[in-house]
Amino acid sequence: MLCPTYLSSVRLIYSYVSYIAHKHARCNYKITMVSFICYIQIYVHGIVRRSSSFNTGRIEHLYKDPQTHTEGNMKLHYGDLTDSTCLVKIINEVKPSEIYNLGAQSHVKVSFDLAEYTADVDGIGTLRLLDAIKTCGLTNSVRFYQASTSELYGKVQEIPQKETTPFYPRSPYGAAKLYAFWIVINFREAYNLFAVNGILFNHESPRRGANFVTRKISRSVAKIHLGQLDCFSLGNLDAKRDWGHARDYVEVGYGWVVQAAENRIPHTFIHSFLQGEYVFVDHLQQKYLICMQSLVNVCQEGVDRCWDTAY
Repeated sequence: MLCPTYLSSVRLIYSYVSYIAHKHARCNYKITMVSFICYIQIYVHGIVRRSSSFNTGRIEHLYKDPQTHTEGNMKLHYGDLTDSTCLVKIINEVKPSEIYNLGAQSHVKVSFDLAEYTADVDGIGTLRLLDAIKTCGLTNSVRFYQASTSELYGKVQEIPQKETTPFYPRSPYGAAKLYAFWIVINFREAYNLFAVNGILFNHESPRRGANFVTRKISRSVAKIHLGQLDCFSLGNLDAKRDWGHARDYVEVGYGWVVQAAENRIPHTFIHSFLQGEYVFVDHLQQKYLICMQSLVNVCQEGVDRCWDTAY
């Protein structure tokens, strides 16, 4: 639990924003995979779940007219990774040349609370998508990219990790993603499907969800400064992560598919940026939350360690 004593400015937030602004000041496209593919003039079909609190705010700019949702280079279809029927219908209708599976319940701590749902979406959902490709007879024409995760390594067996490092997931999320990882390889070998696993480490951007640690800290500090919040809680303060920027991951993820396609050798790739420079240890101490002046008092240790993985 972190409580404020005095707030002037926080170097973490300044460094984070400065890094984003400096690195990507000259880029014309936004940060998501959809934005990048639209930017290079490829038409995108996306799947969105129906919800009463329908929210497409992160991709509104991709519409030709955001007010009326007039299509530009993107069209959204109602669908869900838990519904194989809709996946078959959409893929058969669109007949895509490339499929990027970025869909998941991706919060580690939440996966302990919603273990079955996480397995259904992250693990079996990937199987449904692959099987839909096969059902539609597109195994020889589709290039498939699976966004995997560094949570596969969990209790790491070697540092740094590489493609051949043994997996040791320590959360339902990691276990579900491990199934997805192997089912992709299975379909690649059994059906000659062009399928790539990309093992992604943590990547951040202003579009990062507010319940993830970087946004949680920065938003909470801002609320403390505005007098809207007194305290905020973090989970495992001893977690170690290698953080990169989402735009780098988008560009390289697309590059993997293109590069592997040129050689017709689908493979598993590991994606980790700025290793050593952006590894933060202990979210409370100076290696992560570095304050120019005193910001916090230690009220207690981190809560809900969640098997050394969650925040």
